[in-house]
Amino acid sequence: MQPSAALARIKPSPTLAVTSRTLELQRSGVDVISLGAGEPDFDTPDFIKLAGIKAIVDGKTKYTNVDGTPELKAAVALKFKRDNGLTYTADQITVNAGGKHTLFNAMVATIDPGDEVIIPAPYWVSYPDVVLFANGTPVFVAAGADQSYKILPEQLEAAITPKTKWVILNSPSNPTGAAYSADELKALGEVLERHPHVWIFADDMYEHIIYDGFEFATIAQVCPSLYERTLTANGCSKAYAMTGWRIGFAGGAPWLIKAMSKLQSQSTSNPCSIAQVASVAALTGDQSFLKVNAAKFQSRRDLVVSMLNQANGITCPRPEGAFYVYPEFSGLIGKSTPKGQVIDTDEAMVTYLLDEARVAAVHGAAFGLSPAMRISYATSEDLLREACERIQTACAAVR
Repeated sequence: MQPSAALARIKPSPTLAVTSRTLELQRSGVDVISLGAGEPDFDTPDFIKLAGIKAIVDGKTKYTNVDGTPELKAAVALKFKRDNGLTYTADQITVNAGGKHTLFNAMVATIDPGDEVIIPAPYWVSYPDVVLFANGTPVFVAAGADQSYKILPEQLEAAITPKTKWVILNSPSNPTGAAYSADELKALGEVLERHPHVWIFADDMYEHIIYDGFEFATIAQVCPSLYERTLTANGCSKAYAMTGWRIGFAGGAPWLIKAMSKLQSQSTSNPCSIAQVASVAALTGDQSFLKVNAAKFQSRRDLVVSMLNQANGITCPRPEGAFYVYPEFSGLIGKSTPKGQVIDTDEAMVTYLLDEARVAAVHGAAFGLSPAMRISYATSEDLLREACERIQTACAAVR
């Protein structure tokens, strides 16, 4: 017995690997500051937790509709209308076990061998692997720090071929925090309007974590002509601090939602019934804490960007959203650590930081653009300050 060919096309998540390695070191007593996890350090708000507890007490512990209860689909429709001006009916909404599950269902339900999916780089680590699992071909479009980690319309135009099935747009981005303005989305939309065979997967998971008065927009909102061929994906994980509850959702064409539901009916079946009840409370309850949390993240972002830009050889752009920065360190490539190890890759750099500075980050190659690393600032300012000081010391020792 051997693993399948489909499994051989993918690799384990690098971000989860960093988390596992960090936990292993911490359990052995090593003082490691983890900046690798893509998870808010805030607790789930009490009113959401209480809704989950009540669901258990009330016996909401049975199977539900495969792709979401009517109540949660109604709450998702309310959210899309309230936050994005998008109207979806129940047969246009799918509820899944997290945003990764939404992506998986959409790609596996639609991709045939030879189909291409355009993925801007840097990208979330799961995008190419899910496409590869579905027997599709990822087509990467690089957008470096010089263009604020956002692809340009001419790049998108050049990447589209008759085989293009999807383009994935993630804003604000994991791993860079870069977010597309409404005008930038309109410019990309004008390209896509000329190619009616291309569908858009809009990953808006970090929608509510934005800074400096940035106004969030999603492509189906600013380009109504693309509404019919856009799957607008979101979830409760990040903004609502509900990563472990595992609820993602999306709005799109009824045939696509039906296809995704068919796949889900033969894989996971329904998302957790209790988590669904809690998510209704999250989406329909008091939303004021979202801005409070975003303000805390903004303060952390400002601290991290400032301190990393003071480190030898590091340049750290200032992101519009999410809770990541993506500093590049081309100035350190080819230089040596105090122990004589050459920093020839970004993986060598993050290994050096873990071994010597006791700071865990994720190497840029995992996200498709080097030399860089992803740093999550979803932890306390005291820990972030200590981590950045350690990074500064480690970088100063490189010669």
